[in-house]
Amino acid sequence: MTPEQPIIQLTNASIYQGNSLILSDVNITVNKGEFVYLIGKTGTGKSSLLKTLYGDLPLKDGTGQVVGFDLKKMDWKKVPYLRRNLGVVFQDFQLLTDRNVHDNLKFALRATGWQDNKQIEDKIADVLDKVGLGTKGFKMPYELSGGEQQRVDIARAMLNSPRLILADEPTGNLDPETSDGIMQLLFRICREGTAIVMATHDYIVLQKFPSRVLRTENGHVTDNAAVNFSS
Repeated sequence: MTPEQPIIQLTNASIYQGNSLILSDVNITVNKGEFVYLIGKTGTGKSSLLKTLYGDLPLKDGTGQVVGFDLKKMDWKKVPYLRRNLGVVFQDFQLLTDRNVHDNLKFALRATGWQDNKQIEDKIADVLDKVGLGTKGFKMPYELSGGEQQRVDIARAMLNSPRLILADEPTGNLDPETSDGIMQLLFRICREGTAIVMATHDYIVLQKFPSRVLRTENGHVTDNAAVNFSS
């Protein structure tokens, strides 16, 4: 993948959930180090678009490239390789509750092919330090606050030094002060060169941390959509 190639490129794409057409004629380009919000009412296709980008839903029509992978040629064998080159951050954290923070991250690294124990330990220490949890590796998920669990989720997304992070409502379950901390962390990661696409309903976040906006509405995606913060 050359530096000039977009991180995401969708051209005349159709987004399906099963046999139902959700979004049509989708044209999106996201470049290295760009922060993009994805907004829209519930049921308008935000999650379906994200799932298509990380290979959970097939791209049936149009063309699509994500971190150098052709989405039209994506199958179950290729999805793990795609996901080693991107990170996904979930609203509900999806941490394994039967093991501590360190072992959650170790499990993710093992699952993506890491084998060298020293490299694994160094990478875990690095990402926990970057998200401000350098001393919390021994903690169980239930011992952490919501904001801390979200930081672990972000640390997990960073394990393979991805060129893209897809974040689905990462501040949805957090109080405003904690949300601000998570947004500052995401923007710092973005400034270091990782593109981020973040789905959100939180217009206060958009006001505090303005950036480019994609809106899903009426079966289409509008780029750099005007945002009515009073709505």
